[in-house]
Amino acid sequence: MITNVSLITVYVHDIDEAKAFYTEKLGFAQGEDITVGEFRWCTVYQADHPELHVVLMLPGPPMDPESAESIRRIMAKGSMHGFGINTDDCRKTFAELVAKGVEYIQEPSDRPYGVEAVLRDNSGNWLVLVEQKLYSAADFQPAD
Repeated sequence: MITNVSLITVYVHDIDEAKAFYTEKLGFAQGEDITVGEFRWCTVYQADHPELHVVLMLPGPPMDPESAESIRRIMAKGSMHGFGINTDDCRKTFAELVAKGVEYIQEPSDRPYGVEAVLRDNSGNWLVLVEQKLYSAADFQPAD
C-alpha cells in the first residue's frame, strides 16, 4: 500500500547554488548531500515535513543526452514546472521572498481556491505559492 509521496525531483543548473537558494531564501532544511563517483544526490525539505524531500538534480544520466538537453532548454527559458508551496499568508510571504531577491512571475492574486502567486527559483523552475481556502466546483463557474 502506498502511504505518501517522499521524493520529488527539481532539475537545477547548479546543485550548490540551488541548495543555497532553497535553504537560505525559502528556509528549507538541508537533507542528504552525497557524491558517488560523478553522481550527486542532494535533497532539501521543509523542517515541518521531513517525509517529503526535494531532490536537486542536474539534467543528465540516467536520462539520455537528448532528453537532458530538452530539459536544459526549458530551464533556460524559465518555464520549467516546479511545485506548489502552501502558506498561511500569501501576500506577506510573497513580500518577504521578493525582499530576499526571489524572482516572481505573478504577484498574489485572488483565485477561487485562495490567493496565489508564482515565483521562480534560480534555475527557472516555477514555484506556486498558495494560501488555500475552502472551495467547491461551483466557485469555478463563470458569473452570469
